[in-house]
Amino acid sequence: MSRISDAQIEAVRALIAAIPPGRVSTYGDLADAVGLTNPRQVGWILRTDGADLPWQRVVPASGRPSTEKAARQLDLLREEGVPIRDGRILLRECRARLTP
Repeated sequence: MSRISDAQIEAVRALIAAIPPGRVSTYGDLADAVGLTNPRQVGWILRTDGADLPWQRVVPASGRPSTEKAARQLDLLREEGVPIRDGRILLRECRARLTP
């Protein structure tokens, strides 16, 4: 994985913090918005420096949350009014538009 700059980390953090309740963004959307080469880099940022962020609003492009925290993530998103059907977030209805 290529090196991530402090500026990119802060840009990802700012974008995640700005996702409003009831909306979501994908790892890939966030990576593209700040010029990262891999959506997994966004996951790394969330794991290492995201305890204070609304992590539940960042989802895979498939709309299916990762299995590790899927139930918790879906519960939190439902509470915010995110549309979910059969365990999948309906991205067309709730995807946030990002501007860095």
